[in-house]
This record gives sequence, C-alpha cells and structure tokens, in this order.
Amino acid sequence: RMETDCNPVELPNNVGFEEDSDYRDFEGTDVKDMRLEAEAVVNDVLFAVSNMFVSKTLPCAEDVAYINVETRERNRYCLELTEAGLRVVGYDFDQTDDRLQTPYHETVYSLLDSLSPAYREVFGNALLQRLEALKKESQS
Repeated sequence: RMETDCNPVELPNNVGFEEDSDYRDFEGTDVKDMRLEAEAVVNDVLFAVSNMFVSKTLPCAEDVAYINVETRERNRYCLELTEAGLRVVGYDFDQTDDRLQTPYHETVYSLLDSLSPAYREVFGNALLQRLEALKKESQS
C-alpha cells in the first residue's frame, strides 16, 4: 500500500481504476494538470469579472498555474493556483512578487469575494436568478 499525505477515500474492491486506461499513468496518485484546473476556474467565474485568463507568459506546470484577472473595479491581479489553493502573487497581469505574503484561498469564489465587491454583487445576483429559475421549474 502506498504512503500518502492525506486520508485516501476507501473504495470498494470492485471499483477497478487500474484497468481504466485514463488512470493507468497516475498509479493511484491524484496529480492534476494545473493548466486544466486553471481553465476550469476561469470558465467558472468569467461572467462576474471584467477579464480573466490563464497566463501564457508565466510557466504552467503539473503543480502550478497562473491566472490573470481584472475585476469589475478595474484592478488587475496575477493569481497563483497550486494544490494549496489560490493566492494573489502580483498586482498586474503576468507579474509575480516573491515578497508578497498573501493568504491562500480554497476557492476562486472566496478569493474574488475578498478582492471585489462588484464580483460579490454579480455572483450573488446570478445565484438568485438561478434559484428563481429552479423555483419556477419546480412549480410547473
């Protein structure tokens, strides 16, 4: 049995990931390609910011990716995405400052919530509209 840092979810014996070719290369670890993760983050919240994209200048790797975001208040940030979460590493697109000691956020939502009141408003309104739509669906 492989040693891991975290408590792995116990799977029933009949779940056969080993045979599945998509998982064979990972050998039981949950390595994520951070560029793919970063693209998913961008797609999730792009509607609530002015601009957001994965950096093409800064190096992406298996364990780190950089995302540029411009809030609706026109503030620009460079975000670092790692297994630890997301944090601000610079105050312009494609800029990193090693001296910055900003906290990690588990989700892009909490990070943007802390940076942008306009994001919070747009995201909240979108959530309310979605809830209203679900309510109408369940009534019909």
